[in-house]
Amino acid sequence: MVEPVKVLLLFVNEADSWHGTPLYHAIVQRLRQLDLAGATAQAGIVGFGHHRHLHRRGLLGIPDDRAVTITAVDNERKIRASLPQIQEMVPEGLILLLDAELVASRPDSASDER
Repeated sequence: MVEPVKVLLLFVNEADSWHGTPLYHAIVQRLRQLDLAGATAQAGIVGFGHHRHLHRRGLLGIPDDRAVTITAVDNERKIRASLPQIQEMVPEGLILLLDAELVASRPDSASDER
């Protein structure tokens, strides 16, 4: 990755889907196809969005449509080039584009062995 680095941050619901696939999974797959440096989807423990509905772990630990945050990182050109496709996939949800400072970029030795 080269400067300037951007962070793409998306907030979607765990129950959202894209052509039969969980939306968060489809987005991470698309970002991989677009050759971004990295992307991770994380389920929220508790949170709310513009509808003010509290998303949390429900009865017996079963998820109650938790919020999922997707974080992607790459240079500005690649992130901006991915935006039209990602925006098409997220009809309702929050999408943020943040400036970032690249402090270290160490190769993941475990992934090199796979």
